[in-house]
Amino acid sequence: MALNLSTTCESCKDENGSPPPPSFKEIISTHPTENGWKVFQHLCFYQGFWCFPLHLEGAMFAQHHFKAQATDVFLCSAPKTGNTWLKALSVAIVTRNDNSNNKLLLNKVPHECIMFLEKDLIKNPTAQSDEGRLPLVATHLPYTALPKSILHSGCKMVYICRDPKDAFVSLWHFARGIKINNNPDLPIDVAFELYSQGKSNFGPYWDHVLGYWKASQENPEKVHFMRYENLLTDTISEVKRLAECLGYPFSFEEEKQGSVEKLVNLCSLQNLSSLEINKNGKYGDAERGINNNVYFRKGKIGDWMNYLTSEMGEKLDNIMEEKLSGSGFTFREPN
Repeated sequence: MALNLSTTCESCKDENGSPPPPSFKEIISTHPTENGWKVFQHLCFYQGFWCFPLHLEGAMFAQHHFKAQATDVFLCSAPKTGNTWLKALSVAIVTRNDNSNNKLLLNKVPHECIMFLEKDLIKNPTAQSDEGRLPLVATHLPYTALPKSILHSGCKMVYICRDPKDAFVSLWHFARGIKINNNPDLPIDVAFELYSQGKSNFGPYWDHVLGYWKASQENPEKVHFMRYENLLTDTISEVKRLAECLGYPFSFEEEKQGSVEKLVNLCSLQNLSSLEINKNGKYGDAERGINNNVYFRKGKIGDWMNYLTSEMGEKLDNIMEEKLSGSGFTFREPN
């Protein structure tokens, strides 16, 4: 059941017991906006990142109400950086020996299999304590905007990032696939300029990556940092490392029996995109939900070259290099 945001916010208290302002919507209305991405709504700038108000209300609610458990594992990512695949793999890993849940991916789009922090909690505040909930929670929030309980609980995080050029092109296609209110398609050159300025949902992308990269360097036992490109080119090794991080490592017998390969095949783009639920189902509201098929496009490395000029690619690479300078992380391939 959806909550009345203004009533809910009045009852929220921060860690010092002080009530926050009376309405999330009122807070959002006072912050800078950007009208370029007309997918759901205008973008709003809050706590150092851009976000659609639809997601921001849920994020603010989670910051006040979510209580992380030490056994939770958070699947973190910026939009369109491999999170659909990461969710599918993680769900398959933790449910592979659970007879009641091991067919989840055959009947639900991966996004519906686990809690999406800034979307689901505000709709159902008791979801975090539901019996039988998988120990997985997904979020697009930047590291600095995570609820404090996540940072203090000692729980693990998995972060996946992707080459910014491919991530942008995937985001642009996704925006075209889910536009509402008959908004016209956003020209790719206009979208590119906004993205290059850091103006995208949960952007700037470079800040998003940098926050989790630094956390993984400071606490590698708790923050597992992944690159989509490595997952695609060395899938078996990456999936085994992911399973260890999730606390569900593959046994010697499982590896000998080909369980890792079977799980990878189950979660492959080819297999998931061919399932009836992902071809014709919807994620979210039956009438205004997102068609599941928009989550499954190409998943290839270098697809950006079919949509961006080399000059655009170089521009985005240079921006990322400048923003990530000194961190020890780079998207550039070694010479």
